Amino acid sequence: MANHHKLIIIGSGPAGFTAALYAGRANLNPIVFEGIQPGGQLTITTEVENYPGFAKGVMGPELMEIMREQALRFGATSVYKLITKVDFSQRPFKLWADEEELTADAVIIATGASAKLLGLPSEKQYMGYGVSACATCDGFFFRNLEVVVVGGGDTAVEEATFLTKFASKVTIVHRRDQLRASKIMQEKALKNAKIDFVWDSVIDEILGKEESGKKSVTGVRLRNLKTGAVTELKTDGVFMGIGHQPNTSLFKGQLDMDEVGYLKLKGRSSFTNIPGVFAAGDVADSVYRQAVTAAGSGCAAAIDAERWLESNHEE
Repeated sequence: MANHHKLIIIGSGPAGFTAALYAGRANLNPIVFEGIQPGGQLTITTEVENYPGFAKGVMGPELMEIMREQALRFGATSVYKLITKVDFSQRPFKLWADEEELTADAVIIATGASAKLLGLPSEKQYMGYGVSACATCDGFFFRNLEVVVVGGGDTAVEEATFLTKFASKVTIVHRRDQLRASKIMQEKALKNAKIDFVWDSVIDEILGKEESGKKSVTGVRLRNLKTGAVTELKTDGVFMGIGHQPNTSLFKGQLDMDEVGYLKLKGRSSFTNIPGVFAAGDVADSVYRQAVTAAGSGCAAAIDAERWLESNHEE
């Protein structure tokens, strides 16, 4: 079969590329379908300072390019196409990239998760330049600055509390008049002198400036949902704390997932409920969501896939 592969990897962030690197070195000739966001979430991140091995930091897209090159060097193939349909009901597994049908002995899913965003054009414009969806990734850049966190659930309160380690002031903007976060987290936030609250409000616009080619956030335009009053709040950064959505709609009804949509794995392995289908990275991780943990799980998924293929005589 011309379109048959030992291993297909769906997704191309740190998890997908690390899986491709290990699978390539194991002579599995993996094919990586990079999807709609080649390189994953790191391609919309400017500077990455917490990835081991880069003492001076590295730009997100550059890190992904290095990972891609390394995987290709060991025999992986990278395809800029989107897998649109899968059938895991029998082996070999069937996958479709638009109209093209492919088959695979094993599949690693590394489709990641996407931060839920407000959908404002200005949010896109300043993403990585003051707008962020990850406090643990970017909080350090806001030392002694003022930031806004959007949301009122556990994610928002957790991000806001974490940001108080760096920022001089954190303002939580929430569309309701009370937090939805767990009681213990609410109490922590309400007691924190560095955290302010703007209730019953939404962000209508993120304000910023561009000077000599450098973009930065300067404030937000807020609208009170009860009074309709519009105000502006000065801020240096805006963090989206409205949660993440794992990119798993493609696998609904075939793979076990939790109520949010994160894939469920068996124990500490990368095995899903279907033998031969593995998952790595943010698609199965609602807790850590870091590039380095994604890369580590990509390594594990490739090793699991290699051993599984060997024991099933499908090498």
